[in-house]
Amino acid sequence: MRKLENSELNRLDVNEFKEAQKTPIIIVLDNVRSLNNIGSVFRTADAFLVEKIYLCGITATPPHKDIHKTALGATDSVAWEYRKDTMELIEECKGLGYETIAIEQAENAIMLNDYSPATGKKQVLVFGNEVKGVAQDVVTACDKVIEIPQYGTKHSLNISVSAGVVVWDLWSKIKLAAKSGGK
Repeated sequence: MRKLENSELNRLDVNEFKEAQKTPIIIVLDNVRSLNNIGSVFRTADAFLVEKIYLCGITATPPHKDIHKTALGATDSVAWEYRKDTMELIEECKGLGYETIAIEQAENAIMLNDYSPATGKKQVLVFGNEVKGVAQDVVTACDKVIEIPQYGTKHSLNISVSAGVVVWDLWSKIKLAAKSGGK
C-alpha cells in the first residue's frame, strides 16, 4: 500500500465546505479551557461537516495562535459563534426543536453504542470543561445524556477525544440511516 499525497485526497476548499450539505450536528463547548482542545474540536467538526460550533462561557474564540495551531484552518471553514450563557443557548435550541444532548457520565445516561440519533432532527452535543465536565444545570436542561463507555482505570477522556469519538459515531449512524432510507 502507498500513502496518498494530500493532492490525491480530493478535499473541499473552504468555499466548497461552506456550500456543502452539513451533517445535522451542532457542537457546544461549555467552558472549555484548553485552546488546543478547542482547535482540535474545530478540526473534528471540519472532518465530518458539522453544521456549527458554539463557544460558551470561558471558552476562547478564534483568532488565537493556540487554537489555530491545532485547528489548522478549520476556524475558517466551520461556522462558529460565541455565546456567554450555555443555558440560554440550550433553551433556544430546544425551542427550535433540536435534540439537546450532554456528553457526560450521569444517572440514566445512554451509552453511546446504544444511542440512535433521531431521524430528521439536529443533534446538539454539549461537551464540558476539562475538570468539571458539563455544568449540572446544563445536563439537567438537556433532553438526553450520552456516555462514552470506558473500561480502564481513568474516569474520563480528553474533551477533544470525546468530541471525535461522539461526532464520528453519530455521523456514521446518520449516514447509515440516510443510506437505508431513515429506517
